[in-house]
Amino acid sequence: MEMLMRIILTILTSAIMAVSIWQLEADRAGLSIAPLDVEGATPATLYSTAQGEPAPVVVIAHGFAGSRQLMEPFSLTLAQAGYVVASFDFEGHGRNPRAMSGNVDSIDGTTRLLMDETARVARAALAHPRSDGRLAYLGHSMASDIVVRQALAEPAGDAVVAISMFSEAVSVEEPRNLLVIAGEWEARLVEEALRALRQIDPDAEAGDTTGDPATGPARRAVIAPQVEHVGVLYSATALEAARDWLDASFGRESDGPVALRGGWIALLLAATVALGWPLARALPAGGPRHAEPLNNRQFLVAALVPAVAVPLVLWPLETRFLPVLVADYLALHLGLYGLISLGFLARWGALRGQFPARVWWIAAAVAVFGIAVVGGVIDRYVASFLPHPGRLVVIAGLALGAIPFMLGDGLLTGGGTGRLWRMLLARGAFLASLALAVALDFEALFFLIIILPVIVLFFLLFGTMSGWVGRRTGLPAAAGLGLGLVLAWALGVTFPMFDAA
Repeated sequence: MEMLMRIILTILTSAIMAVSIWQLEADRAGLSIAPLDVEGATPATLYSTAQGEPAPVVVIAHGFAGSRQLMEPFSLTLAQAGYVVASFDFEGHGRNPRAMSGNVDSIDGTTRLLMDETARVARAALAHPRSDGRLAYLGHSMASDIVVRQALAEPAGDAVVAISMFSEAVSVEEPRNLLVIAGEWEARLVEEALRALRQIDPDAEAGDTTGDPATGPARRAVIAPQVEHVGVLYSATALEAARDWLDASFGRESDGPVALRGGWIALLLAATVALGWPLARALPAGGPRHAEPLNNRQFLVAALVPAVAVPLVLWPLETRFLPVLVADYLALHLGLYGLISLGFLARWGALRGQFPARVWWIAAAVAVFGIAVVGGVIDRYVASFLPHPGRLVVIAGLALGAIPFMLGDGLLTGGGTGRLWRMLLARGAFLASLALAVALDFEALFFLIIILPVIVLFFLLFGTMSGWVGRRTGLPAAAGLGLGLVLAWALGVTFPMFDAA
């Protein structure tokens, strides 16, 4: 019976994956998608229809810790509408081997360098034979400020679309042609969008347009319903608003399809993770566990003591040794957290029987599935997951912390096989521990806030797989070791690389 269930689920998940991939790839139909040669070797991609008249160029820039893949809903939608679209990885991000640099607190520091990189991409795209010489900029989050400022420089932008915008460069006069989009659940950025609109018309409301985009000056604010900072990138409202604003700005009419990818991406990820169940059931079944089960008092000590102790111990220490923003601190936090948990577990006999010979190849199989299979899906459709060689040292450094942490987490929660309240408490305590670290040193560790959704998503996706492996093999340690490598990889490709020099 179990064999039949495995076969059925394998066929079902494979079919869902195939349909999802087919739908996602259909957004590329009829487009020419090729590398764009940019001065300075910035990794960039040019999207355009395979045939057609010359058209305006749209340069698309991602936000902090993002990449070209994250902006593909806009790239594909605008390319299908007939625009020549150039999307790229900022320095320090995605496949870009050059680290971010400069003073992040100065407009003439990091901001200027990112503007220069955006300008180089714009010039390369404008030189393309399909370009008609007109130019628009579109940017999300961090890049909203970059594109607003770059549109006022050279090459200047005829229109700007700023998503989840925060920029002190917006004034009554400039940019002359600006669309601001914010997600409904981005309360402060909704206020910023309305503030920019009401600079022109104090009585204007979301959805109103001041001026004529075709002649300028013009401004509009659009609120995408029921989405947050990342969800706004997949919102049909946001995608249609950007396309319609550019059409109005350039006197065009577009009827191409809108790339509604969010639902298919979620379905593809869910099916890919679900495929882990029949694969886990193919692993050798484990025998009786020799480890001593933890009573409630022991569990609470092992779960809560490191959550409080680690931020306090690391607070006064200098932790800069990796070329990635706050990754060095995170590696230390993870490693010390895991070692304290493992120390308690060893004292109470919870490690006995967890490291037979087969634990290592099972851990390797878990890591390969997480990095190659799930990571491959992420890299193609969500965000950059394939590192350039310069990131390998970062991944290795993070692994020194992530493996002890995930090993401790796996054993503490029984690899997801224990009581639900224990799993929720253990993982909630870790997130609270990171929050405490940020509160103790907000200026230095602010960027840890950005990684919290990544860790929550990691627990949701891979914590489920951990339970399947633990229940089948009786070796929560195997899932912990394998997922430690996956976590190090995921974090190592997410944080921007930064050269303070």
